[in-house]
This record gives sequence, structure tokens and C-alpha cells, in this order.
Amino acid sequence: MRRLLLSLLGGGVLCLAFPTFDVWVAAPVALALWAWAWAGSGLRRGAALGLAGGLVFFVPTLSWSGIYVGSLPWLALATLEALFLAVAGGLYGWLTRSGGVRPLALALVWVVTEGFRARAPYGGFPWLKLAFGQADSPFGRLVAVGGAPFVGFVIALSGGLLALGVQRLLRDRPVRRAGMPARRVLLPVAGALVLGVAGLAVPLPTDGPSAQFLGVQGNVARPGLDFNAERRQVLDNHVAATLAAQQDVAAGRAPAPDLVVWPENASDIDPLRNADAKAEILDTVATLDRPLVVGGLLEEPVGFVSNVALLFEPGRGNTARYVKRHPVPFAEYIPNRAFWRQFSAEVDLVTRDFVPGPAPGVFTVRTAGGTEIRAGIAICFEVAYDDIMRDVVEAGANVLVVQTNNATFGYTAESPQQLAISRLRAMEAGRSVVHVSTVGQSALITPDGTAHQVTSLFTQAVVRGALPLRDSTTLATRLGEAPEWVAAGALLALLLLSTRTTRTTRPAGPDETKDEDDDDAA
Repeated sequence: MRRLLLSLLGGGVLCLAFPTFDVWVAAPVALALWAWAWAGSGLRRGAALGLAGGLVFFVPTLSWSGIYVGSLPWLALATLEALFLAVAGGLYGWLTRSGGVRPLALALVWVVTEGFRARAPYGGFPWLKLAFGQADSPFGRLVAVGGAPFVGFVIALSGGLLALGVQRLLRDRPVRRAGMPARRVLLPVAGALVLGVAGLAVPLPTDGPSAQFLGVQGNVARPGLDFNAERRQVLDNHVAATLAAQQDVAAGRAPAPDLVVWPENASDIDPLRNADAKAEILDTVATLDRPLVVGGLLEEPVGFVSNVALLFEPGRGNTARYVKRHPVPFAEYIPNRAFWRQFSAEVDLVTRDFVPGPAPGVFTVRTAGGTEIRAGIAICFEVAYDDIMRDVVEAGANVLVVQTNNATFGYTAESPQQLAISRLRAMEAGRSVVHVSTVGQSALITPDGTAHQVTSLFTQAVVRGALPLRDSTTLATRLGEAPEWVAAGALLALLLLSTRTTRTTRPAGPDETKDEDDDDAA
């Protein structure tokens, strides 16, 4: 029962590390509780404890996913994600079946299971990676060194060290009463504290030539799945907000933008096949006399839909497009439709599947002064995928553009959770980020992860200003997936070594069993 309570408590505490609570120190504390609860539990009991703690964490933190579609998809997603914590609990419980907390084992298990969660099934769902709650913490700065997996590794290692210190404190009470030194307790705790501040030594430069950006949050008629029920209303909102911002430029109250960005689904009808929509966009570009990135849906290929970002330039029209590479399963397309229809006919509410794009999107334009802007595009949930964000940087992007539509998630934590991910991506890649939503939150983010001009939900607003353009790459970008592969190799070696040790160790005697049971009750 003690283990179960600790695991449940760990899940609850971890909720506090993410928006809108933003108590970043809750992450290592939660991992410390799990390290203590799962240690010595064995494979099956560890898996059950991990599942219980995972449900307490994922069910409330992903509650936005069911705000308009009901509790079934929400609870199914939360349960699926919690199953990966069940794997983590089982592996760690087996590796620590002797009863002692093993911080390095916890950190390796965490990185590997979080990596699997980000890739499977159907491309995975990396939302709520441990790193994504650390935009304001010293831990978060480590993302520039080894990416989100390295941040998760250090947090888990720190939590494991805290748990080890507590375990030794309880076990060593008779020794300390005899006047023996407390180094065994203090050393792991000191190690955890050092890891907690190590990120402060990581530089996050923000220098570089700058360009002026304008992000337009046009708002929608109403929140919910029918945000675009009134034909062209969303497009009209973005046109109106853009022209109002341009009036400030004409009056000398604001600088002229070098690039204007509209969010995902800013055009609620196909802007290439509907003459009225295309005319509105072209007229807006002509008035701006600057390039405009438009988020929209294209009625192509035949029988399918494409979620796209389109670049429009003055006098040239649509000159480039990016098609979303990672459509969301069960929202933008139904994988294995015939199979899942056996469980729910609601899969056919998605009448046409979205198709994935073939390649990273980088839009290249020049400022009035001749500076080259190479904008790397990510649409909505793509910002959570390490490889997609790394690909656009490797393709030459010197600034990142994240377009999203949060109208379907209402007044929930989804928007601030997504903005927090964009802030981590800025630090990870050493790039500015233009984060623009239809309804908020939108912001301009500098390469140190600072979000400027954060907008409110469901308001019409713009974010504008100069952002640095940077070409140098961080160590995290150069390493790519290497930290995860190293962790996977180390964990495999640890599992093989542990298996070999188990085979060559004699069974525990009655006295040894009693000692372990006594420790479990402590």
C-alpha cells in the first residue's frame, strides 16, 4: 500500500510541473517518489505501480483532448500514454529487485520509454515529455546540449539521487545514532542539487541579424469543433486584423514587417480553389507589400485533404507550400480504419484522411535590407516531435514558425502547454520562434526561450517585433538522436548484466527475505 500511495502521489506531483501550474521543481520530486515507490517492486508489481502513477498524471493533464469530443478519446489516450509508464515501472522494478534505489537505471529507463512513447503507435505522441515543463528552469537550458531526451535523463537522475538519499537516511538511522558520518546521505542529495543548477552554465546566445515579424491571431466565431461553421469568417478575421496592423505601419506607429505569419487554418476554405478567398489573400499581400504565410486546407489529392502552409509574395502569388508531415492519428486521419470501426463507428466522423507531406518546409524570403529569412515551418502538434523540428534546422532554417489552431480545445491548458514546447524548441535549436495561433496563445520567442507579447485566448491580437536570425547550430542539433541511442544501448547492457547476475546468484535465504520485507514496510 505504501508503494501504491507513493506512485499515485508522484503522478499528482508531476502534473504541477506543466502549464498552467508551472512548478518546474515538481518534476524531480515526482521522479524521486517514483524511484522510491518502484524500487524493489519486481516486474509485475512495478508495471502496476507505473500504470497507476501514469494514470494520475496523464488523465488530468490531457483532459483538454476530450473537451469537445467526449471522455472516450481522452481516457483512451491517457491510458495509452500511461502504459508506457507501466513499462518504465516494470523495467525499473526488475532492475532494482534487490530493493535499493538505482538512480542511473531510473534515468536510462525513463529516456528509453519516453523515446518509445514519442514514436509508437502510429508515430507516437510525445506531448508532455518531461522536458516540456522546464522552459523556466535550469534543467530546461540543458536542451541545447542534448535535446529533450537529455533533459529528461538529468531530471530522472536527479530524482533518483534524491530518492537514494532518503532511502539511505531511513536505513542508516542506527549508524547515525552511533555518531557515524552522514556522507552516504548527503552525497546523493548534493549530486541532485548540482544537477539541478548545472543548466545555468549553458549559454543561450540571442545575437544575430534581425528581421521584423508580424504574427496575426485573427480569432474565430466560436470555440469548438465547428469553429469554421460560418464560411470565410476565420479568413475574414485574419484579413481584418492584418489590415488594422498595417494601418499602424502606414501611420508610423509600428515598423513594417519583413514577414507576416497567419496560423494554421487561418483560411477556413481552400485558398487556391475558392476565388473569393484567393482574392482576399492577394489583396492583403498587395497592401502589405510583404510576404505572407497562410495556414489552410487544400482539397487535394482527390479524396483526401492536405494541411498546408502557403507562402504568398507580392506580385507573384503563391510561391511555396509546406504540407504537414505528421497528421494526427484519429483526428486528421484514421489508421487501420476497418479495424477500429469494429470498436466505434465514430471513426467515420473523419470522412477524409489528411495526407502527410513529403519533406521539411523552409520558406526563403528577403527583407527590404536584403537579409535572408529562412523560415522553418511546423504545423500544430509537429512542434512536439524532435525529428521534425531538427529536420527544418538541418534544412537551413534560421528562424522557426509554428502555426497552430487551438480553437478545438477551448479554454484549456493545451495552448499554454504547446507554447511551452515552442519555448524549449527555441533553446534547443538556438532559433527564434514565431508561434501563432488562431485563438491564442501566440507569442514571439527569442532563442533563449523567452516568450514576448503572449496573447490571451479567444481574442483578436497581433504579435510584432524584431527577432534575431541565427545560423549556428547547437550541440543538440548536431547530436540528433544519438543521446537516445546511447541510453538504449546502456539500458540493454544493464538488463543483460542484471539477467546474468540473477542466474549466478543463489536464491535469497529466509534472513535476506526478511530484511527486504522490513525495508519495504519502512
